[in-house]
Amino acid sequence: MDLDLMAEAFPKILDGLPVTMALAATSLFAGFFLAIGIALLRLSSFKPISAFAYGFVYVFRGTPLLVQIFLIYYGTGQFEVVRESFVWPVLREAWWCAILALTLNTGAYTSEIIRGGILSVPFGQIEAAKACGMNALMRFRRIIFPQAIRQALPAYGNEIILMIKSTSLASTITLLEMTGIARKMISQTYKPLEIFLIAAVFYLTLVFVVTRLVAFIEYRLNPDRRDAVRSVKGKDMTTVAAVGSDVR
Repeated sequence: MDLDLMAEAFPKILDGLPVTMALAATSLFAGFFLAIGIALLRLSSFKPISAFAYGFVYVFRGTPLLVQIFLIYYGTGQFEVVRESFVWPVLREAWWCAILALTLNTGAYTSEIIRGGILSVPFGQIEAAKACGMNALMRFRRIIFPQAIRQALPAYGNEIILMIKSTSLASTITLLEMTGIARKMISQTYKPLEIFLIAAVFYLTLVFVVTRLVAFIEYRLNPDRRDAVRSVKGKDMTTVAAVGSDVR
């Protein structure tokens, strides 16, 4: 193990952390709102709209993210109509192609997570909201979505982790995020173990922070579970105290 090389690689790979975070945050933010729309379209009773949403989800969940990135970055430039359109200044940039591919991919996966959360809301509560005179938007905002997001949060936490790791694929289209910088250093030193080990530590740290943050949000959004945990802890302490008194 070349410790000097690892010490040299640490600050250089750290320079790619803002790019990795920006890719993940931007795609997750845009993908979340896209996912809400796709999930609502999937639940629509109008068959053509529901079929379109199903096709979108099927395509982006059924093909590898790396292929999607290549199709957007390399494939769109083959069409003259695209090169002459107003979207070409965006699609010719590797940054925006990566953002677009990551957003569409996470939007497809997250839409299914949100759809599952919406379907988990008890139908009786929706009927009660209708009886109270709430319109569809108010029902969704006050009754359906708050409960759906609580149910979907654990699965969405996994999606956040996957997207953070998926940003490494942006290095294949010349973006110098953490993996891109690591690959550049490896091409110069021919020592992949030390450099990729440092990159792995950074990704592992990011995942640890995300898991703790998601667990905290889940804890805060579910007061009934907090009370259950406290009651269990209280019973455990009572049991321990009783056992201790018996021993004495």
